[in-house]
Amino acid sequence: MSEFENPFANSETQNLFPDSSTTQQSVRSQATHQVLNDYHPFADQSSSYGSQKAAQGPTAATTTTPTTPRPAVLEASTAVVPKPSWEEEELLRKRADLDRRDEELRVREQLLFRRNVEFEVRMNNFPPFPARCPIQPCFYQDFIVDIPAEFQKIIKMVYYLWIAYSGILVLNIIGSLAYFISSAEHGISNQSGSTFGYSLLCCLLFVPCSFVCWYRPLYKAFRDDSSINFFVFFFTFFLQFCVSIIQCLGVGGFGTVGLFNSVEMFSAGKGGTIAAGLIMSIIGLLFAGVAVTDAVALIRIHRIFRTSGASFAKAQEEFTRGVMSNAAVRQTAGNVAASAARRSVQQTFTSIH
Repeated sequence: MSEFENPFANSETQNLFPDSSTTQQSVRSQATHQVLNDYHPFADQSSSYGSQKAAQGPTAATTTTPTTPRPAVLEASTAVVPKPSWEEEELLRKRADLDRRDEELRVREQLLFRRNVEFEVRMNNFPPFPARCPIQPCFYQDFIVDIPAEFQKIIKMVYYLWIAYSGILVLNIIGSLAYFISSAEHGISNQSGSTFGYSLLCCLLFVPCSFVCWYRPLYKAFRDDSSINFFVFFFTFFLQFCVSIIQCLGVGGFGTVGLFNSVEMFSAGKGGTIAAGLIMSIIGLLFAGVAVTDAVALIRIHRIFRTSGASFAKAQEEFTRGVMSNAAVRQTAGNVAASAARRSVQQTFTSIH
């Protein structure tokens, strides 16, 4: 077998059937197989990436620096927030006012529960006499519990006005005493003696009467929303205003010292009388200040009265309801009606016979 050669050993060099078209086709197919065998899909990309990196050179490598991560920062919004309209502002204001009133009501309820429920009875606390004093307090007052928050300021103003008026009446006793002593020492004939005597009576009479006649009705008017107490206050407080004007003038024999009495002492022109006149004039100015404050308080309370819904018809209704709810009044009215009926029956029986 070694003597013979393989005729198909080298098909490329030996072509038994030479044909030009067949030769071209075989060459083309061999070239196609060679291209497919040499193709690598990732080789081109890596080579192209390497070529691009090589083309950039060392300069591009040096310019690339690692960047440190930065925290995210929210930029401030520059959008314009529209202002609330007038209706929205009014609603917000009313809501805040309602919240404030609800809070005050809650505080008052807590105080009322603590003071009225725990102790089960309201103990009188005014005047604040000591426990060992034989005279006990006659009234109960608590501005936070009894008076609405919007009226506490005005009721406290009237309360302090009553305290100031009481203090001036005590000072009036001292001024009247100085007036009496100075007039007696210098032989001045006047009504200083009666003024001093009446000053004691004024202090003992006006202090409790002013509390009961105009301060207490105002307190009950705001506490119970009572129209009749408002009318009682207006009547008595106007009289108080007139009395304060007379007291600041210092009319002789009225029980107070003021401007007229002080002028009389200044006209004497002596050391003791001038000092007494100075004290009397200061007391007169204090009475004038009380009169001005009375007028201001009267005007302010009248404005509150007009906006509170109170009226004269409501006062009449409250008076009728209060009178008819009184057991003594009902019994007296029943006795009067029964006696009138018996008298009418007797007269009728007598006329028949």
